[in-house]
Amino acid sequence: MAGQSNLSDDSLRHCQHTRTRCDRGYRRRTLLQSWRMPAFGLGFSCLGRLLLSESAVAEESKHAAARSCILIWLDGGPSHLETFDLKPQAPAEVRGPLEAISTSVPGIQISECLPLTAARMDRLAIIRSMTSPLGEHNLGTHYLLTGYRPTPVLDYPAFLSVADQMMPPSETVLPRHIAVPDDRVGGSDFSFRGFLPSQVAPFSLEADPARADFRVRDLSLPDDLSSAGLDRRRRFSDQLAAWHRQNHSTSPSAGSTPDAVQRAFDLVTSVEAGNAFELNEESPETRRRYGNRSVGQSCLLARRLIERGVRFVTVNYRGWDTHQDLYTRLKEGFTGAKVGVGLIPSLDLALSALTDDLQDRGLLEETLIVVMGEFGRTPKLNTQGGRDHWPRVFSAVVGGAGIPGGQVIGASDRTGEYPADNPLTPADLIHTIYLLMGLNPTAELETPTGRPVRLTAADSRPIHQLLS
Repeated sequence: MAGQSNLSDDSLRHCQHTRTRCDRGYRRRTLLQSWRMPAFGLGFSCLGRLLLSESAVAEESKHAAARSCILIWLDGGPSHLETFDLKPQAPAEVRGPLEAISTSVPGIQISECLPLTAARMDRLAIIRSMTSPLGEHNLGTHYLLTGYRPTPVLDYPAFLSVADQMMPPSETVLPRHIAVPDDRVGGSDFSFRGFLPSQVAPFSLEADPARADFRVRDLSLPDDLSSAGLDRRRRFSDQLAAWHRQNHSTSPSAGSTPDAVQRAFDLVTSVEAGNAFELNEESPETRRRYGNRSVGQSCLLARRLIERGVRFVTVNYRGWDTHQDLYTRLKEGFTGAKVGVGLIPSLDLALSALTDDLQDRGLLEETLIVVMGEFGRTPKLNTQGGRDHWPRVFSAVVGGAGIPGGQVIGASDRTGEYPADNPLTPADLIHTIYLLMGLNPTAELETPTGRPVRLTAADSRPIHQLLS
């Protein structure tokens, strides 16, 4: 069983205040160059193994409503005090510049910048007692997305990559997990797949759906490659696959390389795959409802992908590291804006439109929506009109997949500094997500060295209020 590290607060790197993220820098990426095939993480072997007892399968099936999942990742650490856990009775230096408004559920209030979400509160559940000791972007992201505290001994996989590994395949040529506009979350070091094989890494679009020139480059042939040229390469690939099977027939990965190449060919020649990304097929009114910012068009694309059989979509929404100018960045977007186009109003448009469309299409009951970031923000405003990192208590929002909406789980204290009721860890949330997906949280995966690792930490527990 893999252990967890004992990281103290003193070991966390001190961050510098910038307008975007205090520890910028992106990891180098290895791109698939052979035949110019798309780099959507199709690897050479499948190393995971699932150990399920019959009783465990029966237990999970009671809650398994989620066939797919949309993760809206608020990269940088959103302020719980300006979004889903406002403190209108707290001192001015704590309560901040935004007001609380009532929602469609009596007794639940959220930010004034979330009026559309407030009207749909009956479909969503707020967790207000999330807690973590990790207040640095990379470390916090790892904990939130894997359910394990980071350790130098092992690179744990994100819950979506684990689900990709273990859930049944979907009937689509599209990749099972797609990251929009990209998968660069948490600073510089996070890898979604962790120790799992490369085929469960997300297909990162590397393109913003809100841009007029939006195009997924890996879904079309290079200008200098004709259909005849592609056919020649496919025939060569078939010959290579036959050789591979003949010479590696006893290997556990005997079929994985040819299968990966075949899926790559299918993807670039598929009309279905190309059409999935054609946002212009949507009406102008639909696109307006989602908002014209990146998060809105990314959520619209997420809905289109889920409709077409994609299992998992990560919407990477950056900008939440609000050490400075919190009011402007969260509400207005820019100084003097006549209509708020800041981070929170843009999220409001996207989340409300997404839940509406999934509901109208009969997809909400089988699609899990998770909205969260790596931590919250400090209770006290700093001298630059912002809030700094604060992992001790923060909020997450979930909906769909049969989750009872219109509820608040846990509570923070009067200043939003510490949990006051029912403290819940990232491991608890991931444990619950696996149950909603029909996966056994106590099952084991196997590392490349043969080491068994539980899906969730041994001390994790389900959040029963989310299980209908």
